[in-house]
Amino acid sequence: MPKAIYRTEYDVFLKLLKARRIKAGLTQAECSSALGRPQSFISDVERGTRRLDIIQIHDLCKVLKCDLVELIRDFVAGIEF
Repeated sequence: MPKAIYRTEYDVFLKLLKARRIKAGLTQAECSSALGRPQSFISDVERGTRRLDIIQIHDLCKVLKCDLVELIRDFVAGIEF
């Protein structure tokens, strides 16, 4: 099985995160700043060069004002073709 970052499912996850950020009306810089990170942090996440653990995803959901469980449900719905 290939590494997660090379799987189609990971692309679905990254697109969901970016869509949530845009829906929240935040730039990468604003989102990163709210997390106490440099702008490049969110850029790296959205490009797939930086992976997030569950705690970081939870923190990001707080910044994006989205529900973690809802995000996971949307992810599962997006990978079940």
